[in-house]
Amino acid sequence: MLAAVTSFAIDGVETRRVTVECDIRLGLPGFTVVGLADKSVREARERVRSAITNSGFEFPQKRITVNLAPAYLRKEGPHFDLPLAIAVLAASGQLEAAALADCAVAGELSLEGELRAIRGALALGEATRRHGLDRLLLPHDRASEAALVAGLGVLGVRTLREAVDVLRGELVAPVPAAVATHAANDDEPGVDLADVRGHNAIIAPVKVAVAGGHNLLLHGPPGTGKTMLARRIPTLLPPLTGDEAIEVTKIHSIAGLHTGGGLVAERPFRAPHHMISASGLVGGGATPTPGEVTLAHRGVLFLDELSEFNRAALESLRQPLEDGRVVVVRSQRVLVFPTRCMLVGATNPCPCGLGGEDCRCSGADLARHQRRLSGPLLDRLDISLAVNRPTGAGMRDQAAPSSASVRAEVVAARERQTRRLAGSGATCNAEMTPAMLREIAAITPSARRLLFEAHDTQGLTARGHHRVLRIARTIADLQGSELAGPEHVASALAMRTEPETAAVAA
Repeated sequence: MLAAVTSFAIDGVETRRVTVECDIRLGLPGFTVVGLADKSVREARERVRSAITNSGFEFPQKRITVNLAPAYLRKEGPHFDLPLAIAVLAASGQLEAAALADCAVAGELSLEGELRAIRGALALGEATRRHGLDRLLLPHDRASEAALVAGLGVLGVRTLREAVDVLRGELVAPVPAAVATHAANDDEPGVDLADVRGHNAIIAPVKVAVAGGHNLLLHGPPGTGKTMLARRIPTLLPPLTGDEAIEVTKIHSIAGLHTGGGLVAERPFRAPHHMISASGLVGGGATPTPGEVTLAHRGVLFLDELSEFNRAALESLRQPLEDGRVVVVRSQRVLVFPTRCMLVGATNPCPCGLGGEDCRCSGADLARHQRRLSGPLLDRLDISLAVNRPTGAGMRDQAAPSSASVRAEVVAARERQTRRLAGSGATCNAEMTPAMLREIAAITPSARRLLFEAHDTQGLTARGHHRVLRIARTIADLQGSELAGPEHVASALAMRTEPETAAVAA
């Protein structure tokens, strides 16, 4: 007999439909899986054989051939275990093939026939609805995540026996329970911007960076508060919108970082170690997986000790920062990972960290340090701030405003941007294209003249021109101004080209 079961392959952060075809006929007993399956799928033969037997079903002692179509698409991961088992049972007559007509199947099996949690349940649920199927059969532990897809019938089961009973109509799968949203970050709970002391002058530029989603560079001697300030930036960001929460949850579920049901509640904050490779940062590898810049999508990617990162890894960020996506090509596969995040870098002025007159570095040390950060990369960092050693009086008397108060201003500015950018595909000022800047940036003629003068006086690049204009538009949004004037452009230029005076200009 011949039977077919619908499942899906996870390809990067996308899903591709896979039809699991099973043919059983007379011949020497054997179990063959074809269709460009990886090792984990080929090993499923032994798991399926044991699970079927230990669940009280009969494993056919005949020639079994399973084809995973389309044959050109690579199939990876243990979530094909359950589709293989269901296909074998249907082809052997132990399950009616009609019960599978409108149902997709995914799940990993134990040798006893129990179902284990799988990655990417939300992505599988979206794919099921997109292909016109009404139901998704998957492990009970991931049912609440798949149930986030509106209008999808989610059948969460704990064993292979339960799966068959549900498909036969002999058992009703429980309705997935509503699960609270989950945080994307577990480190440093309860942090607040008010913890930062002695740096009130740079709070305004940081607020501008957060309000517009602009990339930020913090540089200064060690121990001055760069890392402390950067780790409080997530507390200033606006809440995730519904669509953004779906995006983040899907990416983190595929990467195996989201282990509960419900949506991710907070914007992600990723802080990889400086020994990370280029593929770890932007994605790739033999089996392409999302990199840190994709895991930070719609959130913050913090690179502490920026100058200590491998130069090849840093240079690999240039395209993702510019395009909002990274394209990975491996073995005739083209994968696209989203990378819309706010990059925050922190670095010391030199290898010894002291800088200026107290620097103990040689000329060769300084040259090597400067070569780590290329001009094209620095040109993509919108705002550059010097974080100097705070004074004793500042440490005693200057407490920063609370995260809640700054976040309220940021949310108000983002709401103005949302109204202005409605229908454009951009979500904040940092994502505006040059064409959008010309059409909707709303800049006064005098401000535009000042910006063009900066090309000659400050050596702005064309990219720098657009980034200054985006920053000026954000400053105007924070002040509630419909037009970006010369004072806004002047502040934006100071933040970009003269970090020592940026705080004063803001």
